Amino acid sequence: MAERKVYLVGAGPGDPELLTLRAWRILQRAEVVLYDRLVSAEVLACVNPRALLVDVGKHEGQQCEVQRQIVPLLIAYHAQYTTVVRLKSGDPMVFARGAEELEELAAAGVSVEVVPGISSSFAGPALAGIPLTYRGVARHFTIVTGHGRDGVLQDWRAIAGVDTLIILMGVKARVEIAQALRRAGRPAAEPCAFLERVSTPTERRVFATLGDVAAGRVEVEAPAVWVQGEVVALAASNGLCLGAQAAAALPGARLA
Repeated sequence: MAERKVYLVGAGPGDPELLTLRAWRILQRAEVVLYDRLVSAEVLACVNPRALLVDVGKHEGQQCEVQRQIVPLLIAYHAQYTTVVRLKSGDPMVFARGAEELEELAAAGVSVEVVPGISSSFAGPALAGIPLTYRGVARHFTIVTGHGRDGVLQDWRAIAGVDTLIILMGVKARVEIAQALRRAGRPAAEPCAFLERVSTPTERRVFATLGDVAAGRVEVEAPAVWVQGEVVALAASNGLCLGAQAAAALPGARLA
């Protein structure tokens, strides 16, 4: 008999072919799936058709209220079903509150397994031909959220010296963030990329400079991964920033 368990599963960035094999197998036998707003329809199509699907997606202004309901729901479904899935976009332990849910479930005596997923912070740059590290260009990178608890922004000066910055959930505050990075010493000409709706049919790649963003000249739609650093220039040499998906070109690049 299968062990009664809650699975915290990473759905990846959106393309169902980027699910891990472990995630796909669990979704195939899931009885209940509580899924986030950014989980794609294509990934949800991989779920056992007999499973109960529960939308627990959080929209702006209701994040805390909805989050408070999720763990009690998981506990209640765990008491009734053998295989309960908490499905999160990307990786459940990367800015997804997976660790908080894991902690609460464990405290309630619920058996939990974490199934990692491919984070958009890695998938987005890779699909666009942007390496996060590159010999002679970038020796380190940092993944950071574009906002904090109660709307307080990061101390951008403390991390401004990192070679490559990957900023998640930073679209809304992009002008303020870019201005803070400029004040902290990053050059206006430094290239950046915004990778919208990573790996989905409507993916869009916007290439610009930090100065453009700080001046409010870059139009972007959420959700998007923001990559800031000299490694972005390598996308032009790799040819992956060109074509219909690119909204703007790097200096010297040409749109196909």
